[in-house]
This record gives sequence, structure tokens and C-alpha cells, in this order.
Amino acid sequence: MNKDPYNLVVAGVGGQGNVLGSQLIGTVLVNQGYKVTIGETYGASQRGGSVMSHVRISAKRQYGPLIPPRFADLVIALEPSEAARVLARYGNRNTVAIVNTRPVYSIDVTGGAVHYPETNGLMEKIRSLTSKAYFLDATDRALQMGNPILANIIMIGAVSAAGILPITESNLEKAISEVLSSEKVSVNLKAFAVGKELIASQISRDC
Repeated sequence: MNKDPYNLVVAGVGGQGNVLGSQLIGTVLVNQGYKVTIGETYGASQRGGSVMSHVRISAKRQYGPLIPPRFADLVIALEPSEAARVLARYGNRNTVAIVNTRPVYSIDVTGGAVHYPETNGLMEKIRSLTSKAYFLDATDRALQMGNPILANIIMIGAVSAAGILPITESNLEKAISEVLSSEKVSVNLKAFAVGKELIASQISRDC
């Protein structure tokens, strides 16, 4: 991390596990001596509404829980339209985004009251709001593993492989044992490895 504080937004919709993802990231970093503050906001409904976690990381002191507009360094988005929405408010020309490509359609969209953005246009918008955007089919791979909630761990694996945050298999294993249970370690570490694999080809193209 080349900034202090380092500002991370984890965004998605209710039921995707992004709050758990932010807690695991926070635990990994606290265990390494960082001071971490997490603030969460929820949409209108617990499942299906917007959910966003602000994670502020510092080696020096505890910061307030809310990231100012335009000050996100990294956005991890479990849903692409949420990525665009969050980046429009918190992104800047140096922001990096890691985005799960699987849309989640709200009741308004499925009922025809609201139009969901076209995929290519949405991805272009995300690219225009960042210095670098990575797109991963995390939900599809999580479903292949038998549990869509593992998409959040797949995304954490991608963050690790990109070298953005100091997250390793060993320190994530410790955090999973603390936040969840030791029984959850094996499957989550497999998801972590999948995330590292998914982003590897995109990282190699940047080199």
C-alpha cells in the first residue's frame, strides 16, 4: 500500500457476502499490525439492496469510518452496476477496481420498471472511472464450487494476486478461523486460489 490511509470500498447487494469479505480483509490487516476502521451502509432491503463497506487502513492511526467522495484507492465490487455507482462517487483517476461480472437484477429490473445497463457499456463506464479495472466471473466460479457466497473469497484472492493488499494464504487462513471457524478454512482457501488464478492472465497482460 502506497498511501496512508489506504481507502477500500467493498460493494455489492444484500446476500452476496461483501460485509463478511470486508471483515476478513480487516482481520488480516489488523493481525499484521495495521489500524483498520470499517463502516457499513445498507440499502432499502437486507437482501437485494445495496450494501457497501468502507475499509480505512493505516499504519499510523485510526481514521473515521467514512471515506470522503473521490478518495477510494480500491473498489472491490461483487456486482457490476454497484461498481459503477460507487466509482461515480468515490473513484478518482488513481482508483483500481476489481469487479465481479455477474449482474444481480433487482425487483424493479425483473418487473420491467427499470432498465439494467448494457454489459459492454457498463464495463466501459467502469474503466473510465478508474486507472485500472479487472473483471472476473467470480460468481460463476463460486457456483462451480457449490456455493455462490464464495465469490467474495475469490475476489480477495484476486486482490492478493494483484499485489494490492498484503493478503497471503496463511494470514487469510488465520482470519477465517477467527471470523468463521476452522471447518470453513479448506473451502475458502480453495476459493482464494481460484481468485488468484482468475486474475493472473489479466495481470500478465499488464506486464
